[in-house]
Amino acid sequence: MTESPSTKPANGDVCQRVKNGLKPERNGLAKSLYRCHEKKSKHHGQPEEEEEVNATSHHGVPYCRPFVESYEQTPMLPAVFTYMSYGILTIFGYLRDFLRYWKIERCNIAGEKEEQRDFVPLYQDFENFYTRNIYIRIRDNWNRPLCGVPGATMDLLERTSPDYNWTFVQSGRVLQDVINLGSYNYLGFAENKGLCADAAAEITKKYGVGVASTRQELGNLDRHEELEKLVARFLGVESAMSFGMGFATNSMNIPALSGKGCLLLSDELNHASLVLGARLSGSTIRVFKHNNMQSLEKLLREAIVHGQPRTRRPWKKILIVVEGIYSMEGSIVRLPEMIALKKRYKAYLYLDEAHSIGALGPRGRGVVDYFGLDPCDVDVMMGTFTKSFGAAGGYIAGKRELIEYLRSHSHSAVYASSMSPPVVEQIITSMKCIMGEDGTTIGCDRVHQLAKNAVYFRRKLQKMGFIIYGNEDSPVVPMMLYMPAKIAAFSREMLKRNIGVVGVGFPATPIIESRARFCISAAHTKDVLDRALSVISEVGDLVNLKYSRQKIQPSVARFFDDNVFEDIDD
Repeated sequence: MTESPSTKPANGDVCQRVKNGLKPERNGLAKSLYRCHEKKSKHHGQPEEEEEVNATSHHGVPYCRPFVESYEQTPMLPAVFTYMSYGILTIFGYLRDFLRYWKIERCNIAGEKEEQRDFVPLYQDFENFYTRNIYIRIRDNWNRPLCGVPGATMDLLERTSPDYNWTFVQSGRVLQDVINLGSYNYLGFAENKGLCADAAAEITKKYGVGVASTRQELGNLDRHEELEKLVARFLGVESAMSFGMGFATNSMNIPALSGKGCLLLSDELNHASLVLGARLSGSTIRVFKHNNMQSLEKLLREAIVHGQPRTRRPWKKILIVVEGIYSMEGSIVRLPEMIALKKRYKAYLYLDEAHSIGALGPRGRGVVDYFGLDPCDVDVMMGTFTKSFGAAGGYIAGKRELIEYLRSHSHSAVYASSMSPPVVEQIITSMKCIMGEDGTTIGCDRVHQLAKNAVYFRRKLQKMGFIIYGNEDSPVVPMMLYMPAKIAAFSREMLKRNIGVVGVGFPATPIIESRARFCISAAHTKDVLDRALSVISEVGDLVNLKYSRQKIQPSVARFFDDNVFEDIDD
């Protein structure tokens, strides 16, 4: 593995690496990862002791906490078999298309009518090739119908398919108490009983379920204003604004903040809502390598030196767009270095905390709280209420001038219906619970429990021999499956053992990086996690998923570090 400044430790610190190297990025450069610990001998001849080293970036920005991320390189044999699998599936796909063309095999997918053959094509035939020939064969592993809240356990409706997953028929049988490892219910507030549910029910009786108007017309309620003041106080900023849809919070607000003559620097793994918002803005978009500060700084320097294409005029605005937690990789943004770069080059920072708000930091205030940074250093703070708060919608927070500007220029503010009152109340109640303003420590306890569960679950999987991606503190835990057939096999075998998981494959991931994505919740008890881990190990042996050759890294201190779980290192 070649070293670059992003992978070299600063101040002479030595970083641990796996034997077969770290996962190379798609451009051939290695992802910058381990900054943390190494067992060092203080004196020659004395026993080695574990010594904690303060992590420092190549920009000289100190990290106030250990920052440990793991991306083990894809083993050669699984990579070869994965490419072969897709090759064989493609060959058989063309053969089946040939049979469908001559009406030998029936095709159930949407297509052009005979009388419209001379029209401009409505359906792109080649784009549907993957769907009709590969995805459809394993489609039963997604969109499973629930008949209850997605808590630590859930009830699923059993379904069967008489035509190889083209259509489904419900059998009427309910799979009860299925362990839920796939929902974004980080703090366990997605429940139909308790303080939040009672508060939402009361507010429904008073305000109804909707307002049927925009905030600027008849849809502004006192509960909306209270929510926005609470969000601003929760984040430690001057003002905030709420929206009824998380996706639209990004896609409709980025065009209001950036336009022609502006430059957007976007992480290559940003969510589709950020990508759509960037494209709708009309700004020039340049993509930097995931979490790679060297790549970002290079783009910033080029932007400052060369300016806009052809005219060479300075950019009106440079906006860096990143996420707090990347939901497919389980990685956490390098925010201290990101802030240092944006200050150095006078750029703006847009931070999407959809997955990190409530799920990171000792107080649950997101990635800014996780690193112990000043919220004022982030120009635009965005987040959603769908994950940690068990509700819906999103928010934009920052300086008062920013929010006042968005109230009059954002498409979401002007045209979209205001949030439903019971949804608003769910957010207010859960947020006050996290802040401790409900007079209890339930919220704080859940934040700490989530942190414990995430570290415990991830370390146990690594010890079992699975390849696990992402940051050690992330509640999103991707486990590599690689081959497309193993996505279906793993998911089906897990459901047989009463555990629901989410499989992810191409095109949502690179073609040889299919994975199972576990989402850990504070609602998971240690017994539930142990049961799930036991089943995962059993199915992993059955399907042959224990690919890892990485040595287990030494434990590092956390803000809850007294006893993560007593047997975590057994």
